[in-house]
Amino acid sequence: MTLNELQRIKQWHVAHRADHPVEYHLWDGVLTLWLMGWVGWLPAAAFGHFWAMPLCLLGMLLPGTYVAWRLRAHRACRLRCDWAAQR
Repeated sequence: MTLNELQRIKQWHVAHRADHPVEYHLWDGVLTLWLMGWVGWLPAAAFGHFWAMPLCLLGMLLPGTYVAWRLRAHRACRLRCDWAAQR
């Protein structure tokens, strides 16, 4: 996922925060874990906490995985993703 795609989805969530508050907060959580993954891998490696490295990798992959899951559910008509129409 590119930063432009992340920004576009975030802007949609900010614009529709009142209509979709749970989705807004869920996306904020996904972005928080993504940032923690990117920031945390270097200290984990520097301090020898190699058990944290897979967690950091999962955090880095979370936005793309979350978007793919949401789009798959949208195509199967199980979940509606209004921001998917702008892709």
